[in-house]
Amino acid sequence: MYVERASRLPGAVVWTNTPSRPGVGRVLPDGCMDLLWHDGRLMVAGPDTRAYLPGGVTGPWAGIRFYPGSAPALLGVPAHELRDRRVELADLWPASQMRRLADRVNAAPDPASGLEDLAVWQAARVEPPDPLLRQVVTALDAGRPVAVIADQLGLGARQLHRRSLSAFGYGPKTLARILRLRRALALARAGVPFAQTAARAGYADQAHLARDVRELSGLPLGELLGGGG
Repeated sequence: MYVERASRLPGAVVWTNTPSRPGVGRVLPDGCMDLLWHDGRLMVAGPDTRAYLPGGVTGPWAGIRFYPGSAPALLGVPAHELRDRRVELADLWPASQMRRLADRVNAAPDPASGLEDLAVWQAARVEPPDPLLRQVVTALDAGRPVAVIADQLGLGARQLHRRSLSAFGYGPKTLARILRLRRALALARAGVPFAQTAARAGYADQAHLARDVRELSGLPLGELLGGGG
């Protein structure tokens, strides 16, 4: 069962999940990165460009999902280096430090609260994310064209692309596409007819919505809503 709550870290979400059987739990792209705990290990899920399908791993998971663009400053690694990857946190941070941090998380009342404490502790030690990044996410999620956003922020298109790669793991057009998918799925899950969902989420038509859903999730929209995700 999947459960989430707001984190003490602004914009982040703390979650737990115990899959009912191996391989269940298709993870859709969302523009975010996660710090994960499983079986005593600490890992990082990079930004996805397509659905992630868990393998035969069983048992409970815990995680903290960071607001888009905020994790690289916390982890000390550009997002594009982790795109479509799951890596051990020990591959990113010194081994001696990792042993102490893993012990702290595993000694917490529950792994989710331990991860949150770790994230809050680390956030206090590093420079905060560039506030411009949140403006980019907000504007993209509102459906504004990338060129307009770059102009409004006083950035050239290439500069915005470079900063997006480092912060989000991909360019602004890809992030806009992923955020549009999230908007569409929220509407469709609320019972909005697919044609209206397409129009309200910013697709050219229902066929465009169907293509994007299949390409990003690996499933047709109806099957995804029926439990494939």
